[in-house]
Amino acid sequence: MTQEKEYDDIPGTYVFDADRSREGYWLNQFCITLRLEKNRQQLRDDPEAYMAKFPMSEEQAQAVRDRAWNRLLELGGNVYYTSKLAAFDGINFQGLAAIMTGMKTEDYRDMMLHGGRSIEGNRYKSEWEKK
Repeated sequence: MTQEKEYDDIPGTYVFDADRSREGYWLNQFCITLRLEKNRQQLRDDPEAYMAKFPMSEEQAQAVRDRAWNRLLELGGNVYYTSKLAAFDGINFQGLAAIMTGMKTEDYRDMMLHGGRSIEGNRYKSEWEKK
């Protein structure tokens, strides 16, 4: 990222802003192609050759290889595009959200059905330093 932003202090997320959009352009282009079966088949057949069609950074390509979901967002991935890669792996959106929050799918679902994560202690990362 080019400059620190006020919202960088929000815990557990990376805000998809204009800078991240520019940084993640090719990563997101790669991910969105996975909506088509012919592209998914090419990725199955030769992952490296298929990824090479998109001039992602090496960090982005490694995050794809590792399925490092939060790292993909940090490197400019948009969750709606990166979810196409998760779907390629048989992971639905709820399952992906659970993985990204370090929770079991059932626990994540229950948390969301009961109003989501508590705001207490989760407004700013700087709150964690005070404890």
